[in-house]
Amino acid sequence: MALRFADHEFAALPQLRWHPEAKRIQAFAGGRPVIDTTRARIVWEPRRVVPSYAVPIEDLAGSLVEGAPAAEGAGGAERAVRMGDGPPVLDPRTGFRMHTTAGTTYDVRTATATLADAAFQPGDGDFDGYVIVDFAAFDEWREEDEVLVGHPRDPFKTVDTRRSSRRITVQIAGETVADSTRSVMLFETYLPTRYYLPRDDVRMDLLTPSDSTSICAYKGRARYWSADVGGTRVDDVAWSYEEPDNYAVPVKDLVCFYNERVDISVDGVPQERPRSPWSGE
Repeated sequence: MALRFADHEFAALPQLRWHPEAKRIQAFAGGRPVIDTTRARIVWEPRRVVPSYAVPIEDLAGSLVEGAPAAEGAGGAERAVRMGDGPPVLDPRTGFRMHTTAGTTYDVRTATATLADAAFQPGDGDFDGYVIVDFAAFDEWREEDEVLVGHPRDPFKTVDTRRSSRRITVQIAGETVADSTRSVMLFETYLPTRYYLPRDDVRMDLLTPSDSTSICAYKGRARYWSADVGGTRVDDVAWSYEEPDNYAVPVKDLVCFYNERVDISVDGVPQERPRSPWSGE
């Protein structure tokens, strides 16, 4: 029987997984380099889909101050979410301190600061001499000479865009808020197809700018809008990348709606609302 590749990956979710990183990885805190290595690993703790870096302890310019051993599940209650038809995973927005494998936490003490609980050494012998580090605890990360944001990039994840003349309509509470044949479709592994639309094809008068922002490791920083349609308000339902990085350059200034929270049709065919961490369930 043929194996769908996604099922192969999903089967490994309960495991501690890693992949060697060939690039030079640097991290800075207080304006000083703390990590500088060409031997990093990209690591996924069990049930996580967003990776972290593990680095050799000897490539860390600081001392590790041991905390209490961390049991599996330490750091708070897990919140399981689903990505399409896959098994439950740890919500991608879950912080670093939630560990899903046993190990030991450490503070990272540098010449200028102490980064609390910023390192974690799994109890697995394959991580002897390595610690997994908290991306958010550092001021800046670089992959070779390029700045990274959000989290390490997953080498098995793709982000691709295509211009399309298919007609995309977006409705909220039965009212059309966007109608376009000039979309840029964005395809991202295991996430719903996203439809980015020119602002001239969007009822911007129904959208109110939000203070919310988000950071994507592949696309950069997004700003959000909420919609008010016929007495129905949907918070942070649409977003745009105004200064995009890398993969999002083709969708600069275009507006995208959460498929999970609106009704989208493609060439007149209604699209099922997908299930994802952004479904609001």
